[in-house]
Amino acid sequence: MGKASGTVVGSKVATLTVETIYNVAHRLTLVEADSSSLEQLAQKAPKVVTIIPDPSQVNSSDEAVKPMSDVEERATLVVLLHKLLIGQPGIRPFLPLFLTEVLRLGISLELPSANDDSSVLLALAGSIYKIKAALETLGECAVKDESEDGPAEIAGIGQLTDTVVLTRLKSGLQKFGSGDFGVTKEELAAIESSSAASVGIAAVAYYTLTSLTSLADAVAGMSCEALLANTESFESESFKQAFVHKSEADVASDLTSILFNSKLVNPRKGGVDAEFFHNIPAAHGALRDSVKSFAPRLRIEMNRVEIKGKKKSVDKSSTFGSSSPSSLFTNSLLSILLSLWPNVSDSHKRMGKILEFLREDNKELAADWESDVSKELAALRKELQVAASKACVVEDERNEVFISKECSSAVETWRRLIRMELTVALAALSIREVLTVGKGSVQDAAKEKILQATESSGSEVTSGSAKGGPGGKGSKGKDVADKRKKDFVLGKGTDMVRRYLSCYLTGSTTGDSVDSQTILVWSQELEKLLDPSVPELKTLVSEVKKVVESNEVRRLPKIAKGTRDFKPEQMAIRERAFGIIASVFKRHGACALDTPVFELRETLMGKYGEDSKLIYDLADQGGEILSLRYDLTVPFARYLAMNKVENLKRYHIARVYRRDNPSKGRYREFYQCDFDIAGSQYAPMIPDFEVLKVLTELLDELDIGDYEVKLNHRKFLDGMLEICGVPQSKFRSICSAIDKLDKEPWEKVRKEMVEVKGLTAEVADKIGTLVQQRGSPLVLLEELKKEGSPFLEHKGSVAAMEELGTLFKYLEASKCIHRVVFDLSLARGLDYYTGVIYEAVFKGTTEVGSIAAGGRYDNLVGMFSGKQVPAVGVSLGIERVFTIMEQQEQSRNRVVRTNQTEVMVLVLGKDLAEVAIQLVTDLWAAKLKAEFACVAGGKMTREITNAVNAGIPWMVIAGENELKEGNVQLKNLLASEQTTIPRERMVAELQRQLGTKVELPTVVQ
Repeated sequence: MGKASGTVVGSKVATLTVETIYNVAHRLTLVEADSSSLEQLAQKAPKVVTIIPDPSQVNSSDEAVKPMSDVEERATLVVLLHKLLIGQPGIRPFLPLFLTEVLRLGISLELPSANDDSSVLLALAGSIYKIKAALETLGECAVKDESEDGPAEIAGIGQLTDTVVLTRLKSGLQKFGSGDFGVTKEELAAIESSSAASVGIAAVAYYTLTSLTSLADAVAGMSCEALLANTESFESESFKQAFVHKSEADVASDLTSILFNSKLVNPRKGGVDAEFFHNIPAAHGALRDSVKSFAPRLRIEMNRVEIKGKKKSVDKSSTFGSSSPSSLFTNSLLSILLSLWPNVSDSHKRMGKILEFLREDNKELAADWESDVSKELAALRKELQVAASKACVVEDERNEVFISKECSSAVETWRRLIRMELTVALAALSIREVLTVGKGSVQDAAKEKILQATESSGSEVTSGSAKGGPGGKGSKGKDVADKRKKDFVLGKGTDMVRRYLSCYLTGSTTGDSVDSQTILVWSQELEKLLDPSVPELKTLVSEVKKVVESNEVRRLPKIAKGTRDFKPEQMAIRERAFGIIASVFKRHGACALDTPVFELRETLMGKYGEDSKLIYDLADQGGEILSLRYDLTVPFARYLAMNKVENLKRYHIARVYRRDNPSKGRYREFYQCDFDIAGSQYAPMIPDFEVLKVLTELLDELDIGDYEVKLNHRKFLDGMLEICGVPQSKFRSICSAIDKLDKEPWEKVRKEMVEVKGLTAEVADKIGTLVQQRGSPLVLLEELKKEGSPFLEHKGSVAAMEELGTLFKYLEASKCIHRVVFDLSLARGLDYYTGVIYEAVFKGTTEVGSIAAGGRYDNLVGMFSGKQVPAVGVSLGIERVFTIMEQQEQSRNRVVRTNQTEVMVLVLGKDLAEVAIQLVTDLWAAKLKAEFACVAGGKMTREITNAVNAGIPWMVIAGENELKEGNVQLKNLLASEQTTIPRERMVAELQRQLGTKVELPTVVQ
């Protein structure tokens, strides 16, 4: 090998990559140690150097150990070189320079193929002493002069018995003034803690794996076509569901893109319907997941170093340091190993089926080739099975190199199987093309492609009579051939792969030239192509990805679960509702406020009890730990504390987010409409009353139907639990269980209290006798105040009953108490409530659950600032209200207007668009809501019908005759009346007519 530019490793500003490790391991690039890192090592090198004896002799054994392969050894060396250069102080430049020279000269250190990093790396340290002895034996041999750039890398594997190799090594080391030969104790610790062997071998396997993953999908697609497989499962609804692994759905979608437009899959009859086709998305998806999970682990281990005095990695577990990578690294490797197995198994089955097809067409082909292929497949299958089972049963923790090597072997097996499956699939498709199109037609098609290629290159092609043209002698035969060609159409991706390979392989991949010798040649040529370092493979994989990313036949996009889109009809209802809500809030003197959609996570945590698990945490946080807001109340309290606001009546309409299980009426993203009163200047229970009054006004004006507002008091609830004997530490968890009584029977709630929450059966029964009481507010309150009531003996309960008594009087005076139910089972689970709590429930046929809730939270602001600001508020669950309103509109059989257009301008005639624009511009200038249309043919029935269906009340019609006379026709679409008026009166007349209407219709009758 001649001189080549080197790849720099050991830079502290650039990480080591798997591509670099692969290229160095396969001798595709030279290695250069980063000069700045070497300089830093030289500056910090110890002044006194103590070389230790050969450490490999400590636990030496006479037992012969098989050496590593050249690729494995070089991968180990380059990882070690990188880590020594970026590692801890105390490393002499000699060690990385020695490794650089060994890699450059291709010297084999004959490292043992051991199971653990420690054995391999100790042997590596020992090899330095062996080379020292060899150089001493070499003596003062003359060294040939080399160029200033240094000697080129030796082709092949350099042996320590080779005088030229040793001479060049000695020369290289002398030029750098490397110092004493051997290793120090600190250097040995750095070598042992590098995990270089397991990481380097795994990196090579990973690079091979990622280079072929996309191509594996295309090869499986070609097998599907070769066997006329049923692939409808790739497009099934199951891959559109929320509970399908994303990678599995992605593979199914990619296969659909690859097979797009194929006439060979899903035939009406005669196709293959087998599990080894339906399993492709699951098998390939599992492999994708394993590879994706392993990537960050590998990146960390490739660049992980342990700096003395700082824990930048694992703690040292031996005298010299820990040589093992993290358990997560080895576990991720095992995951790749195991996920390869179903891919290999299904590939084996697909090839077996293809070989059956080939046998039917060519018995000699089967006899010459199938037996050898089947034997090799069986051997590979057994090899992988044994590797997987061995890796799983090894109990010794020091097996990281073994696992990396087994994974590397499995990846190589998988690569060979891709090559073999691609070979037989190409052969089967070539034969199937002949069977479908005919021998002559295939040859003609091949000639036609050559002609097209020649024409595109600029060469002249002469048409002769032999070329059947329209009406010629060959016309009828050509039509038949064309029809047959239409029956043999490959998918967009598989056709691209086949055409690409036809330029790469010996002979054509189309036609009837396939025989056993051709297949063997293809197999050998594909073995060379499927080398990750070959540029042609990178081009092919890139083209496959382009087909997949073209997105022609991706499954229809779906919305995230727990969210929804809103159609124009729905938005019309929402906007109307938001208008009503905002007007009620403003009527009570509230001002608008907005806060960020995400908050610091610490702001939200500890405020929602058991519901804190529903908070959405953000992954990309820019240095801050952030979460999406769970509600609007905590951000409001944070705002008050941060801005030192002590009195504020505000409303807030915005989206909130909860990582809940979606169900009917329960979403992960939804709007809340909050109204809150904060401040201490109010008389007792006045803010509480006004908030409840706002709630009843909202629900009345939204006209959703019958509802009730369940009400309780947090102090009353806590008093009940204390009276029943519930430990205070369990108050919140028991409240959460009680809050389920609106959805679950008491027996089930009681079981949860006893078996899950840890209450005694006696305490649970006491709670049951009290918590199930509900009724008219004034009546039930009087009942609870009667002599003998257990609540009269509890101070907090007495205070709560006094506050409730005042509140009920205010509600009665405001004529809304009939909407309220005093319900002792209401136990809002949020931690910040301190007083009155309430919840509005719809009582109609639509089951939506709670539609609004709120309460008093006097301590929430103090959690942020230390200064208490009493506050009370209510939150309307508008999404559930919308559900009720939408169903009401549907039951009334009314079409909701999706716009507020008042006038439609219609101009009849050719090239009169400018006139239409002038007319509608005049209307817009007068602040009238208008649209316009132009009709060239004079027929306006469709436009009038569309305007009527849209609920537009007025139409301005102008034809060529009207325009010549300076008039327009004004049509009342609601009354079906039409008049002609001068054009200059158009705006004034429409303002007069529309001014007489109080309100435009919101629905179309």
